[in-house]
Amino acid sequence: MSEELAPGPKESPLAPQAGPREVWKKGGRLLSVLLAVNVLLLACTLISGGAFNKVAVYDTDVFALLTTMMLLAVLWILFYLLRTVRCPGAVPYRDAHAGPIWLRGGLVLFGICTLVMDVFKTGYYSSFFECQSAIKILHPLIQAVFVMIQTYFLWVSAKDCVHVHLDLTRCGLMFTLTTNLAIWMAAVVDESVHQAHSYSSSHSNASHTRLASDPERAGNAVGGDSCLCSTAVCQIFQQGYFYLYPFNIEYSLFASTMLYVMWKNVGRLLASTPGHSHTLSPVSLFRETFFAGPVLGLLLFVAGLAVFIIYEVQVSGDGGRTQQALVIYYSFNIVCLGLTTLVSLSGSIIYRFDRRAMDHHKNPTRTLDVALLMGAALGQYAISYYSIVAVVVGTPQDLLAGLNLTHALLMIAQHTFQNIFIIESLHRGPPGAEPHGTLPKEPCQGLTFTNQVALHTLPACPPSPGLVSPSPADQQEAVGVVSTPRSHWRRRCLKDISLFLLLCNVILWIMPAFGARPHFSNTVEVDFYGYSLWAAIVNICLPFGIFYRMHAVSSLLEVYVLS
Repeated sequence: MSEELAPGPKESPLAPQAGPREVWKKGGRLLSVLLAVNVLLLACTLISGGAFNKVAVYDTDVFALLTTMMLLAVLWILFYLLRTVRCPGAVPYRDAHAGPIWLRGGLVLFGICTLVMDVFKTGYYSSFFECQSAIKILHPLIQAVFVMIQTYFLWVSAKDCVHVHLDLTRCGLMFTLTTNLAIWMAAVVDESVHQAHSYSSSHSNASHTRLASDPERAGNAVGGDSCLCSTAVCQIFQQGYFYLYPFNIEYSLFASTMLYVMWKNVGRLLASTPGHSHTLSPVSLFRETFFAGPVLGLLLFVAGLAVFIIYEVQVSGDGGRTQQALVIYYSFNIVCLGLTTLVSLSGSIIYRFDRRAMDHHKNPTRTLDVALLMGAALGQYAISYYSIVAVVVGTPQDLLAGLNLTHALLMIAQHTFQNIFIIESLHRGPPGAEPHGTLPKEPCQGLTFTNQVALHTLPACPPSPGLVSPSPADQQEAVGVVSTPRSHWRRRCLKDISLFLLLCNVILWIMPAFGARPHFSNTVEVDFYGYSLWAAIVNICLPFGIFYRMHAVSSLLEVYVLS
């Protein structure tokens, strides 16, 4: 008994220190969250108001706010890099789960594409700088500086658990996160305005022109049409930065998730032996797979690109082949969604036979991943259920309506089963981590057995190493149980499944992210709900569905590495 109570006094001196630290952690978090909420609400007000012609809020006001926020965020990042991390004991711990290499690699890739977009945007506004406000040309330049500094900051500091300047660090991280969300919101609204203007122009209906494109807002601001983009170079810049908007949107969201994990890790105490970390396996990409998943995924990816090109050409053309394009689009998506649903379900079934232990360590990154997967899926759920109601209650019951209904039902099923598979995969331990179900939670102390056979018959007490000396054959069997063979069929199947789902989610992200809008080309929902209501539903929910695909890609890459 004395030996069991010995560790007690060693932990008692830490108790008085843990209380105040925990109280101030909650207070600092509350302060930073209130700051972020107020700033985000101000940004939402200006951005949403600036999207409408009848509201006296112009894009110059939005650009001024975003530029100011980015400058303040850059100043705080520089303070963090030059002052905070140089303090003694500033970063005593680093979270091994935060900022995995594939997430930082994706951030760099999207950041490079965002820089290219800023170049196109600067060239676009410089094409008619005579009638433009200086803030429109200054905004993409400041954004380029912000992207470069923030990318470097997240690359080197994503794993930090800061223990100095706690309240200032929390407020700075939350403000930078809010800045990224405001940039994301502005990009989504700008892209929605562009899509609505394209739709209204193709249908020549004045009732649909509630949103105006940026050149029209500029022309109205100066009282003429002198700011319209008329030259060939200007149109190239305009189309270029509109096509690069999806990368800017994903960059802002990737940065926001990494900043949130850093915010959760401020003041966090980590054990010296944490759970498994995100380490890349020193093997080739497709090794230890059956090649069925990567090959089938690549085939669907190439077929999806072809379908996307055909859809864009036929819908934007004057040949009136919109219905044929919609049939091809829905048919491909039905096949892709059906296969991913079955594959996700089979992956969940394989886990029923998996002997790996569940990882119950505290992991803010995994908690955020699960929350984002569940929350982002709600956007596509909403669009699907609205489509189901419109098709079932609406009058036209033709082939296109049947395909639309099947597409909506499969979209719900695919999101559900894929989320189950990903979330269960993220909670699995690393390869070779076997569940210790055969070991008792508490050792059987205080009992003495003369008959060793009686000890073996107890379900909660395994054979004691001190009583039974294992034979060489038993030792080999134990090693084979603890270390799962790397070429095990379940391991290979899970890798195939994760690669197949990854490639399918990439093509399912490309289609809506780069302009495929069957929600408006198919007039069933537009006629049932009216353009204004349906446009609001799609413009609010679709960005979350697009983000879900890219976040699922990041999670599936992690599942592949840890399988």
